[in-house]
Amino acid sequence: MGDLQRLIAFDLDGTLVDSRRDLADSANELITELGGAPLPEEAVGAMVGEGAAVLVRRALAAARVSDVGTALKRFLEIYDTRLLNYTRVYEGMIDVVRYARTMGRVALLTNKPLAPTLRILDGFAMRDLFDAVTGGDGPLGRKPDPAGLAALMRDSGASQQTTMLVGDSKIDHETAVRAGVRCSLVSFGFGHAGFPRERLRSDQDRVAQGADELRRMLAEFAVETRPLG
Repeated sequence: MGDLQRLIAFDLDGTLVDSRRDLADSANELITELGGAPLPEEAVGAMVGEGAAVLVRRALAAARVSDVGTALKRFLEIYDTRLLNYTRVYEGMIDVVRYARTMGRVALLTNKPLAPTLRILDGFAMRDLFDAVTGGDGPLGRKPDPAGLAALMRDSGASQQTTMLVGDSKIDHETAVRAGVRCSLVSFGFGHAGFPRERLRSDQDRVAQGADELRRMLAEFAVETRPLG
């Protein structure tokens, strides 16, 4: 592997934090303002993963209300007031991120806009755990477009062989596939329900049931990418 650096990139929603209720409450407040009936929390959670604009479009369609042209802006205003009402860090995941830092560069790659992402990280005193944070409203596009991950790899000096993406959803998995890197999915994330397991690559993909199992996967990754000589 030479002097190549390891990179472990984490998704945020459904991987590090359970933000489903705050997202659902925000979407439902928007829907109610537009004259619709609230959606079940689980239904809204299944719409998360491809950015705020996609979430709003899906939620309004499911509630059968029309976008008057300001729905996305209004959703972000509402969500800004709810970011940390019920959102919590999944058990053990802060320790997993700290452990990842002992073996290489650690980044956050999310489709959530950067400003609320940083507020959530600050709310849980997590921002300093990441060498880089990439939000979904930057110039590189959103997952599953691999451009954001590719930029993190370049900046970190990592290769396809020394990079792992940790996520919970088919969007995260598709991003890893397109980038040609390993992927570890957490089954406890709210975006994992219904993941098509036939998509898993036998040599590159793993599914962790909890933080301890994910930590063991990172340890195996470190051994497998140990420099030669």
